[in-house]
Amino acid sequence: MDMRFLRGNPQAPKGHAIFIARSTNDPRVIYCTYCIVPPTPLSLAKYLPSFLAAQLPPEELREAANVNVMPIPPMLEEGSSLEHLEMLADRRDDDLCDIGSINPKDEGARMQRVAEGCQEYGQLYLSYTLTFEQVPSTTPMDQIDQPDSPLDDLDAEELLIQTMTDRERLTELGKLVGVARYALEGHDTNLQQETKRKMLRLSGHLADKYRGLDLTNAALDPGERGARLAELYLERGFKLLDEEYADIPRIERAIRELQNQ
Repeated sequence: MDMRFLRGNPQAPKGHAIFIARSTNDPRVIYCTYCIVPPTPLSLAKYLPSFLAAQLPPEELREAANVNVMPIPPMLEEGSSLEHLEMLADRRDDDLCDIGSINPKDEGARMQRVAEGCQEYGQLYLSYTLTFEQVPSTTPMDQIDQPDSPLDDLDAEELLIQTMTDRERLTELGKLVGVARYALEGHDTNLQQETKRKMLRLSGHLADKYRGLDLTNAALDPGERGARLAELYLERGFKLLDEEYADIPRIERAIRELQNQ
């Protein structure tokens, strides 16, 4: 998405913005929503009634526990004139962002455009926060678990993963499988360790049913057997995501056959 700031600075977003999109039928008709990046971590899961939380799939409950960017409402709705929204943004000191054009009859597209806009705005805000003056840590440097990894980089990576969908996380794992195989072939131990860390970090944000740990171990297992297992685990994950359950038994049999070799 090519987000355009009509008010505000993309290098220093405020953390709250009015999104606008123009109707493809009539550019004078404006659709809008409001995007917020909470200043502190927000967990909607803790406010869900217990009976409702018990009915949610684990992955949805996990997403509700990690809300980093929130659109209100989650769909572009027809609003007032652009002049009125510009006045509101000025009085409220909001960013005002143009996120393109939408077909007003396509409700799915109106929701998707908001989701994409929130993700891009959230990433811009995250990049901006990395320029903030850091508060000195009271933890001695020799007690930090991973001294070779800057804390700011780890925090940025974590926040970025939290903004991803499960499909994006699986896609990123697929890319890292390729990096892992390259590191194995080149006997690059440092790259292997770094790739394993990234894969485990991504896997920690996926439901157990995707078997991220097994995928990681297979990706770093030398030989054709490991490569094939990683491919199967990845295929299995996407089949689950797309609810193509009829293909799962075939993949599971292939995995068992390889594991028994």
